[in-house]
Amino acid sequence: MPRGRLAFERLQNRLARRSAGAARAAQEWPAHFVAFDVLRLSGTDTTGWPYRRRRAALESVFAARALIAPWVLCPSTTAPDTVREWLTWTSVGIEGVLFKRLHDAYRPSGRGRQKYKVRETTEAIVGAVTGSLTAPRGLLLGRYDDGRLQYTGRTTTLTRTASTTVVGQLASAQHGHPWTGWSFSAGWGSRETLNVTLVEPELVVEVSVDVARDAAGRWRHPARWHRARPDLSPADVPRRTSPPH
Repeated sequence: MPRGRLAFERLQNRLARRSAGAARAAQEWPAHFVAFDVLRLSGTDTTGWPYRRRRAALESVFAARALIAPWVLCPSTTAPDTVREWLTWTSVGIEGVLFKRLHDAYRPSGRGRQKYKVRETTEAIVGAVTGSLTAPRGLLLGRYDDGRLQYTGRTTTLTRTASTTVVGQLASAQHGHPWTGWSFSAGWGSRETLNVTLVEPELVVEVSVDVARDAAGRWRHPARWHRARPDLSPADVPRRTSPPH
């Protein structure tokens, strides 16, 4: 947790290490084990128990063994006011909350839970597109930082209406585009690169994003298109900043 904020990318880097490299990474980036459910207890399969019983069993394990960090019991509540308070903890990297039914048995693959993410609308500058200028499929977005246009994330695939909306507002990049020679990942943590067409960084768009950021302040998950903002200039867009300390 650098500067008091969760850093999922550090955990991913640790998972990619082996042997001595893994040991060094563990020392440099210590992690906690956060337990939120129990599927087997003292040789007994607990997946058929209702969540309320599984949760009580998990709490009893922590209490009986007096477990402390790096072992952490994920907080749980049925109080709406407490949940609303947790949703204000975005400054430390909390993306949202998971909901489980108290009487449900464990169901794998995420079928037994729902996730609520904190989202916000904001503006960014279009610096490139996937697809073509005549039929863009997605937008690559940026914000200025110390006078340079820095990549901050990309959108989900545009609807046909959204694609048509931006076509007439995009111009092919001229010489000296700030992203010339850059490569862009097809997904956060992926080594696959996108085939992009650079455009003049003039069009401002409004998007919806969740609060997940990497250490550089880039959005970890694709943004959702809301609308073009031809009434705004790139100078009106918030500057790119790293996550709060």
